[in-house]
Amino acid sequence: MKTDITGAVAVVGGGIAGVQASLDLANSGYKVYLIESGPTIGGKMAQLDKTFPTSDCAACILSPKLVEASRHPNIELLAYSEVLAIDGVAGDFTVKLKKKARYVDETKCTGCGDCIEKCPKKVSDRFNEGLAPRKAIYLAFPQAVPRVMTIDPDNCIYLNKGKCGNCAKVCKRGAVDYTQKDLELSLKVGAVILAAGFEAFNPAGLEAYRPEHPDVVTSLQFERLLNASGPYHGHLQTSKGKEPKKIAFIQCVGSRNQKLSRKYCSSVCCMYAVKQAVIAKEHDPKIECAIFNIDIRAFGKGFEEFYQRAKNEKKVRFIRSRPSCVEADPLKGELRIPYEEEDGSIAHEEFDMVVLSIGIGASESGKELARIAGVGLTGAGFISTPIEDPMSTNRPGVFAAGAVQGPKDIPDTVAQASGAAAKAGALLSSARGTLESKKEFPPEKVVEGEPKVGVVVCHCGTNIGGFVNVPEVVRYAGTLENVAVAREEMYACSEDAQERIKEMIAEHGLNRVLVASCTPRTHEPLFQESCRDAGLNPYLFELVNIREHCSWIHQQEPEKATEKAKDIVRMGVSRIRHLAPLYKQELSLGHNALVLGGGISGLNAALEIAENGFEVLIVEKEAELGGLLRDVTALQDGRKTREILIPLIEKVRVHPLIKVLTGSELVEVSGSVGNFKGRVRDTAGREQEVKFAVAVIATGAEELSPAGYFSYGEFPNVITQSELEAKLEGDFKAKHVVMVQCAGSRNKERPYCSRVCCITAVKNALRIKKMDPSATVHVLYREMRTYGAWEELYSRARAAGVRFIAYSDTRLPWIGEKEVRVYDEITGFDLEIDADLVVLSAPLVAPATNRQIAPMFKVPLDSNGFFLEVHIKLRPVDFATEGVFLCGTAQAPKLVDESIAQAAAAASRACTILSRKSLESSAVISKVNADLCVGCGACEAVCPYGAISLKEVWIEKQGISYKARKSGVNPALCKGCGACAMSCPTGALDQQHFRNDQLLAQVKDVFTYSEEVR
Repeated sequence: MKTDITGAVAVVGGGIAGVQASLDLANSGYKVYLIESGPTIGGKMAQLDKTFPTSDCAACILSPKLVEASRHPNIELLAYSEVLAIDGVAGDFTVKLKKKARYVDETKCTGCGDCIEKCPKKVSDRFNEGLAPRKAIYLAFPQAVPRVMTIDPDNCIYLNKGKCGNCAKVCKRGAVDYTQKDLELSLKVGAVILAAGFEAFNPAGLEAYRPEHPDVVTSLQFERLLNASGPYHGHLQTSKGKEPKKIAFIQCVGSRNQKLSRKYCSSVCCMYAVKQAVIAKEHDPKIECAIFNIDIRAFGKGFEEFYQRAKNEKKVRFIRSRPSCVEADPLKGELRIPYEEEDGSIAHEEFDMVVLSIGIGASESGKELARIAGVGLTGAGFISTPIEDPMSTNRPGVFAAGAVQGPKDIPDTVAQASGAAAKAGALLSSARGTLESKKEFPPEKVVEGEPKVGVVVCHCGTNIGGFVNVPEVVRYAGTLENVAVAREEMYACSEDAQERIKEMIAEHGLNRVLVASCTPRTHEPLFQESCRDAGLNPYLFELVNIREHCSWIHQQEPEKATEKAKDIVRMGVSRIRHLAPLYKQELSLGHNALVLGGGISGLNAALEIAENGFEVLIVEKEAELGGLLRDVTALQDGRKTREILIPLIEKVRVHPLIKVLTGSELVEVSGSVGNFKGRVRDTAGREQEVKFAVAVIATGAEELSPAGYFSYGEFPNVITQSELEAKLEGDFKAKHVVMVQCAGSRNKERPYCSRVCCITAVKNALRIKKMDPSATVHVLYREMRTYGAWEELYSRARAAGVRFIAYSDTRLPWIGEKEVRVYDEITGFDLEIDADLVVLSAPLVAPATNRQIAPMFKVPLDSNGFFLEVHIKLRPVDFATEGVFLCGTAQAPKLVDESIAQAAAAASRACTILSRKSLESSAVISKVNADLCVGCGACEAVCPYGAISLKEVWIEKQGISYKARKSGVNPALCKGCGACAMSCPTGALDQQHFRNDQLLAQVKDVFTYSEEVR
């Protein structure tokens, strides 16, 4: 029986995973129902102050995503709703919901807050983790989406006693409706994505840690204390209102604890503690921070470097100890932590605050959702998925993403979310576009006469407002010529602020808008769309950066930061007066993809794109497909690698939409998104031209040959983990094995953590013990980073008799021909260990070919030679170059399941382009004045994109016709860099949106103002 495919997806969970999956699907032509049990979307990320390792304001990078989701014509937001049932089969599900009564009409509420002001009932605020009260009618947080009030039925006086009713009395829109009832809805969808997030561990039962003490807080509570929208408005203080002088962080509270049946590592706690300590010291450099830890698990991209900066530059103390209790002085209330020093002595240290770094757990609501969905769970209560398909559950058509599948950080969550979107899209590809809606904009205003500028200055929480006197900048902006109105916003990127900007444009008849906030790289499109929604051309908008360019680099000079912010705003106003409307051009678009690399990531990326209905070409430089995984003989779960690799290769080989070129390299690339061209050369030197609309770079990584480290190359019995993998498949006879971690990583040459090494070592140690229980295996480590569910491997290895010995980078192990000497940091003993085999855990390194590939696609590399994504947190598989994506170990070292998730994510991002009928060029491109062009070719010589060329054209002047060489710009290729305009000797080229008059207005303003001041 053939199933009718429905081109809609239900995404359950409105955190960053749900939002990302929804946006990818909506941008690929599917209808999305975004279902969130709480009154607003945003999840746990909305509670955070900043994110690691970039220290981005969490609200600043999240809010544009929330607003985009709420505005998207293909996304129907169903907040405050719970799933009751999921019936049917893949492609044809019926999802039944209960939409809970808010007692507020969503179509009428404007989020003005008058009701909150008049409500007399105060209750504990869950969003602020109980640190502050909220009212019985409330908005969860300032940037809440949807910006609609909710009445708490358990605490509302009117709903419980029939008295009060203040909120209804003051609501000008009549939005309060006490008679509202729960509604049951039924949705027809083709696929379901479960992205319900996690539940933070509640330490109330751990009495030894004094969780009831007002200055013992959880890590989430500490985030709220640091946050500008938190209970103390970002001013860090103790319960007595004093600034803390010493803060302790205790790790693994609710993680790595067998007594609590929480054996796994929560993956994120170490790094958020490091981040919180750094932020605390940014609030006040005099604050002393100490982090009590078992291991610091800084395994992600940029994490180790962030950890080292915290230790060496910020002077955060890292104490290798797990305190058993927190003591409190009953009279003074002071907190004291007894702990064991590395020499075995007991120390007692006093602190003003103690932060419990609580773990991530599976929520009861998440388990209930899994039961309703009919999907399996792990022993820890997370949704179970296999290594080779980490977003797929045991029920076809139901996928999982984010922390509902296991503890993970934001980049891994976002990757899984996009990956789940690719999976759902592949299932429903035949119904793509059948339920799609198009956004309609109001007619564009005709801009005439004098400029009327509106200025908005953003506090950005404490990111800007903590160092720049925002009200003073606003007052100053209001005095500038052509400025009709100037206002301040706490978070200009929030949904309500966007609405106020649109209202401001209409109310004051503005024809230009300037926002002073953070980087245009991430936020300019959001504000431009708001301007377009208000009928204003999006290129009559200017965003000036007073965060990166001002507050962040002048944190110690608030007065100078404020004056500089005024200068930046004034210069922006001078420029915006000269801006003119610009328009994009429609461009043709191919519908095929190039995948560079035929390893596990490239194969999966290609397969996902093909399953979504688009042709794919794989170019692999080796003679065989499989990449680095060919050298790995077993997976972490004990299965043989060939069990997943061989079927995958076969599936790719026989797929009708996939073509494979092995023994081939890409040697040249030209063109732009939608219309790339390339040349591929095989080992015989034959070349062929290829065309593609998008590209996925999945070139992988290589194991370092650790010559010069730990006697590698001196003795034949010193080998690497990949060499051990091969031996374990043969006649393995070693009786005494020593493994040495960080053999070539976490040093000056390669400062990063290679992520996979600890887990690989433990996996292989277990394989050895299984083959020969009498064999001795020692693992010498600096920190054991068996994060997430792989902590179980570490526990199993210890139970099997594998010995783990901690060493320091200041006292490295000595490797002899038959013995190893090491100083044990834990016991304080010098040890001599017999070793007939020494295995070095060498890091994964970026291949040298990255340096040839990067300039072809105009994409950057990071300092370690891996490809650099556009944003580590929210766009981990995107480049700044549109239409080019990355995945797997080409981005950074990672495990197989993580590489596969990123591969699917890159495929999903690619499909958001491939699914379009056409593309639009950028409006910010160069324009040639043919009358001034003399055909010298200077512009053609400097253009890095091949976007400008000389052509012979016929010229007619005063009745005379003649041929002349003139420059012409290809709008599809032009990236608006301005190199041509700069090089033109006659001024024939104008860089649109950055014309000479626009830039000179800013320059003149600087010098004129400086003269006036003098």
